[in-house]
Amino acid sequence: MNIITQTADGSNTLYNETIGEHYHSKHGALQESKHVFIDAGLKQAEITFPDQPITILEIGFGTGLNFLLTSAYADEHGLSLSYTGIEAYPLSKEELISTQYNQYVPAPIWDSLMNVYAEALCAATALNKDQELTIAHTTLDAFKAEKLFDLVYFDAFSVQHQPEMWSDEIICHVCSFLKPNGIFVTYAITGKLKRALKSCGMKVEKLPGAPGKREMLRATKIPAEALEF
Repeated sequence: MNIITQTADGSNTLYNETIGEHYHSKHGALQESKHVFIDAGLKQAEITFPDQPITILEIGFGTGLNFLLTSAYADEHGLSLSYTGIEAYPLSKEELISTQYNQYVPAPIWDSLMNVYAEALCAATALNKDQELTIAHTTLDAFKAEKLFDLVYFDAFSVQHQPEMWSDEIICHVCSFLKPNGIFVTYAITGKLKRALKSCGMKVEKLPGAPGKREMLRATKIPAEALEF
């Protein structure tokens, strides 16, 4: 069961009783999403990959907040977007509505997600002429893709509550879906995570964290030819 709760910045999140954790930071769901995934992730990918569309893989689609903010940013800045979220336990449309995230994005963005949500759980679905969404209803270890991605949003539940999502094997599995120079961002930073990413050919950097966290992590996939030297 998921229970709606308010976070410190006034935005809502859901508390997952099965996992024992909120979907977002209690210090601010909206602030965290913008800081980690839009500012540290999407804006960097926009610079690194000027060719369109920007391809994004999100680990943990959850409430759809990261997608909504990404879609709104892409629309505002004239970017084409191909977005894939992995979600083993999709929320109902009613649960998405309960978050009231419609107040943070333009109405057409919100309406598009509501209109295609069920369809996107089955196949790639166009939101408009410049954006498409796929929500892979599967576990991360079983996920496969025919393309590589520019950017990964790693937004799984914490290692304390879902350690299997942070194993070395899973981290390398995720990194295998990135293009050369592809970007991996997450709200967390630990020594184990840094070592796992480096072992997968990623260059790791620490960035200031969202409210409530001192630091976060961003990593870039080193091209194979550069690893040879």
